[in-house]
Amino acid sequence: MARIEAVHPVLMSRDVAVSMRFYVQLGFRVTFQDDPVQPTYAAIQRDDVELHLQWQDASQWAYPVDRATYRFVVPDVDALYTEFASQSALTDALRSDSPWRRPGDTPWGTREFHVRDPDGNGLQFYRLR
Repeated sequence: MARIEAVHPVLMSRDVAVSMRFYVQLGFRVTFQDDPVQPTYAAIQRDDVELHLQWQDASQWAYPVDRATYRFVVPDVDALYTEFASQSALTDALRSDSPWRRPGDTPWGTREFHVRDPDGNGLQFYRLR
């Protein structure tokens, strides 16, 4: 069977530069941006995870609460949460309205916490218990 090696989700962004700064606070590094001043497309990476950020016109935001959610498997949920908090990346404006705004054990057997990026894309960091 042919192999699929990776997936690079493309997250919608109203302002790619703002999104890039947020993800840099989460420990990602920018590996590509189409314009050095006003990027409309960028790639960011942390460890083996690569995400792409793409500017979207206002007409694409008809349903602002209908943003995609991305789940990241991590070995130490609490350590990652502490790291993000120490970088001031978990401001109240970016916290998810989920009951797992802080690390917690879920009824479905994971330990996780949830945040939202500046454009409302959901980010869930978890591990199996």
